[in-house]
Amino acid sequence: MSENEPRKPVRVAAVGDLHVHDKPAGTCRSFFENVSRNADILALCGDLTTMGLPTEAENLAADLAQCTIPVVAVLGNHDHETGHVEEIKKILQSVRVNFLGDEPYVHQDVGFAGVKGFGGGFGRHMLTSFGEEGIKKFVSEALQESLRLENSLRSLNTPKTVVILHYSPIPATLVGEPTEIYPFLGSSRLAETIDNFDVSVVFHGHAHHGSYEGHTNRGVPVYNAALDLMRSRNPEQPYALIEM
Repeated sequence: MSENEPRKPVRVAAVGDLHVHDKPAGTCRSFFENVSRNADILALCGDLTTMGLPTEAENLAADLAQCTIPVVAVLGNHDHETGHVEEIKKILQSVRVNFLGDEPYVHQDVGFAGVKGFGGGFGRHMLTSFGEEGIKKFVSEALQESLRLENSLRSLNTPKTVVILHYSPIPATLVGEPTEIYPFLGSSRLAETIDNFDVSVVFHGHAHHGSYEGHTNRGVPVYNAALDLMRSRNPEQPYALIEM
């Protein structure tokens, strides 16, 4: 693009919680064809599989053959269920899925950083590292995920920055879920990290019955792109689509 040529917007599609199972592939092919027609890049916000099985990842990989745009992704809690995380990632990387985490991804002039995230609650009710060893391990996991996100964001130097998560960084996009499970759906620690950087937009999944949109304390827009929620909003376009 020349200096005088106007910048062309980058259309980012995002969806989480595909929960692909181990039945024969094909359930997501029309979805990926649809996304490819309408977006420039697709972000997958975790829970790509149902039980974290390699056969499920293989089915998803077969369907992803219909996706003609770049794909970035993070894993979710379901993808960790049976301990095959590295195998799942290897299978999906073979069909050009770019996993975020320690390394960001850049498409044109838009940078993508992301992690799975973790739970722990929000604001002054956020769980602290005190008491039993189990509580300390839980909080340590949330802190480590936030630190990984910070390191990835720090390595980006792009005009636009997108954060991809599985767990939510704010409670506003959880509204519709039982309040009792909010601490298991996300953590303010993620939002605190995001607000330390010039982030343009955040996408997450995990909260199937939550709300579509909210903002961090600094005003960064956050979108819940869980597939069930996206289908309820627009069955013809069951994913978030934002122009950057």
